[in-house]
Amino acid sequence: MNGSIKIRGARENNLKNISLEIPKYQLVVVTGPSGSGKSTLAMDTLQRECQRQYMESMGMVSDSVSKPKVDAIEGLSPSISVGQHITNRNPRSTIGTVTDIYTLLRILYAKLGERKCPSCGDTVVPNVEGESYHGASEDDEATDSYETVHCRRCGHAMEKLTMSHFSFNKPEGACGTCSGLGHTVDLNLEAVFRPELSLRDGAVTIWYSVLIDYNTNILKAAAKHYGFTFDEHLPLRDYSEAQRDLLYYGVESEAFSRHFPDVKPPKSVGQGKFEGVVTGIWRRYREKGSESGEAALFHESVCPDCLGTKLKADSRRVLVDGTPITEVNAWSIGEALHWMEALMKKLSSDQLFIVEPLIHDSIVRLKRIIDVGLGYMTMDRQVITMSGGEAQRLRLASILGSGLTGVLYILDEPTTGLHPKDTRGLIQVLKQLRDLGNTVLVIEHDEDVMRAADHIIDIGPGAGAMGGTVVGQGTLAQLMEQPASVTGAYFRENDAQKPPRRRRGIGSMLTIHDAHLRNLKHITASFPLGTLISVTGVSGSGKSTLLFDLLAESGSERKTPPGCKEITGWEAVGQLITVDQSPVSRMQRSNVATYTDVYTHIRNWFAGLPEAKRNKLTAKHFSFNTQGGRCETCQGLGVVPLHMHFLPEIEVRCPDCKGKRFKEEVLRLTYNGFSISDLLDMTVEESLSVLEDQPKIMDLTRLLCDVGLGYLKWGQSVRTLSGGEGQRIKLAKELSKKTKNHTLYLLDEPSTGLHPGDVKQLLVLLNRLVDAGNTVILVEHNLDLIWNSDWILDIGPGGGAAGGDVVASGTPEEVAAVEASHTGRFIKETYLS
Repeated sequence: MNGSIKIRGARENNLKNISLEIPKYQLVVVTGPSGSGKSTLAMDTLQRECQRQYMESMGMVSDSVSKPKVDAIEGLSPSISVGQHITNRNPRSTIGTVTDIYTLLRILYAKLGERKCPSCGDTVVPNVEGESYHGASEDDEATDSYETVHCRRCGHAMEKLTMSHFSFNKPEGACGTCSGLGHTVDLNLEAVFRPELSLRDGAVTIWYSVLIDYNTNILKAAAKHYGFTFDEHLPLRDYSEAQRDLLYYGVESEAFSRHFPDVKPPKSVGQGKFEGVVTGIWRRYREKGSESGEAALFHESVCPDCLGTKLKADSRRVLVDGTPITEVNAWSIGEALHWMEALMKKLSSDQLFIVEPLIHDSIVRLKRIIDVGLGYMTMDRQVITMSGGEAQRLRLASILGSGLTGVLYILDEPTTGLHPKDTRGLIQVLKQLRDLGNTVLVIEHDEDVMRAADHIIDIGPGAGAMGGTVVGQGTLAQLMEQPASVTGAYFRENDAQKPPRRRRGIGSMLTIHDAHLRNLKHITASFPLGTLISVTGVSGSGKSTLLFDLLAESGSERKTPPGCKEITGWEAVGQLITVDQSPVSRMQRSNVATYTDVYTHIRNWFAGLPEAKRNKLTAKHFSFNTQGGRCETCQGLGVVPLHMHFLPEIEVRCPDCKGKRFKEEVLRLTYNGFSISDLLDMTVEESLSVLEDQPKIMDLTRLLCDVGLGYLKWGQSVRTLSGGEGQRIKLAKELSKKTKNHTLYLLDEPSTGLHPGDVKQLLVLLNRLVDAGNTVILVEHNLDLIWNSDWILDIGPGGGAAGGDVVASGTPEEVAAVEASHTGRFIKETYLS
């Protein structure tokens, strides 16, 4: 097999009319600095054109997939994109259900499950004669009629087991108390009401001034309707039962209507139709779940009946090889594999006749998940709790079993969150995909993946407008010989790198004593203050638990969180700043400029210009969030929604302001020829020359460039940022705040999504923080950052139950000398051999 995909004249986003050939049936890596155009080439050009051509070939209208800006693409294959976005938001979806391993397990327990007779206590075994496994189907979910099995000793009739008895999504199997969710949800009333205050003074914490006025009037009308008074100045604790039930549950609730059984509820808000504070919060939570603005007021607790296992008691009592299905489901993938392999050897020939293909299928699927570095995860792990990198690798494991050939697979940084040890396993998976006869195109920064690639395409030389060209092609060795290649230049310089100077710190230690949360095995972990520290270990070893669930929870208030004995050494720390990879903001209007507070300074600056004062334009006129100077057609968003009837709603450029967000009178005002809209359309890096007279803005602008985000546009929505970009923008925002005390920074894999050259830039910034008298602790897999740290705490040796120990701690050289440390082994191979 040979051939190539030929791209001619690609001009999407920042691509500068590039043409190139991508060899087919090979492992191809697209690399380059953050924002250089890698994703634009792979996702926005190649993947989109594959989708469009496929839809056209099927006779489908492809208007919803617009043609990318490219002259021609020849030699395309059907493509599958495996990104880092979790599309399955169903809280009931687990690793076991999405991979069908739990489905196979349910069949296994339905066929082989043993249980006690409720009448005599004898063991009831299934009748296995004449049955065999032919694959899972809907027909297995329930029998056509109610079938029974009988106890051999006393003849007691019992319902025959089916797959449904082991499903937490069906009434036959789900725990009645939690409906198969494994947890119950309660509203924290103490966070909603303050009994010592009156309504006017803020007794309802979720009401602000306008809402207090609005709801108080409705409550007064309701009280009048029912013939009693409602005093807005009365403390909540002094309410009568009827007054309290009205406020809490509303006029249509049973709790309130019992006080006035003969009075019909008011029909309108003006007459007093009040929903109730508690009733309203619950309604919004049921409609939106965790997206509800009041989700933080709820707390989950483990279901008291099923103890989180989701199944009813009868289902939990069914055993295969002495083990209930809930126990197998709670094991790690590695433990489940070991149990399946052992079970295969224990079964009789009759039993194997029924379930051997079933167990074999389960073993193959479990091994694939281990191959992509997820062996530490449990089968009952909710998919929505996985990181983007983990979700991508789980999908990759599923794809491996499809057997498709001739497909173009496009993957977006699959090594995100992977220890170098697991990266090698992932490389083998990518090679397996290639060897099946597929083209595997990977956007990646990892050195090991680059070395394993058949072909590398290097995009650069910079980010944003400074990128968008092909600066090198070939193997990594060939790139190192090409003077224009950014990646090649980095590896040429890095090969000659000297060992860094190790800082000893200020002599004080921050210590977590007897940490035993989740998989941590009663460990004591110390961090020398005044140094750059990397917490390392394979995925699932316990790094984040130690750092974010214990140390960050303790905070500089020095409280002891559950899961450890105590944390000492906080007296030497002035403040704590935690920067993780949680979403920056869900608000549509929040962009890079507003989130970093730069926009406040920009608005004030433009409002202070002489022409603005002459035209009576204030800072409010330069806001796209309030009425005044913004375009009201799009309400300052620059785009308006277009309803597509049977297709998803799309956004198009505002026809009035042409995407510029503001009214003409505001756009006419310029500084050095640039309007405020022009500034929002600039990248952070491009704006440096325009903003050089504004010291308040320049400090943060330079910081954004230092953390590798110079390619972002000021007006870009923060909802479009990846986890790594979001973390670095938070970091820049925190660093812009001047601190006088010793500050402890906790960072969660800040190198995510960064080219090795950008990692070098980030390291300069981190060293600057430490040299200024602070402490920086990273959860990190990037070997360059680990090697350049002053101290390493290596957790492991494995993930899940096989992790949770301190394998090694000390300088990188000291950790490299510990044979049991996977991190130490890679340091030794890479830097000390």
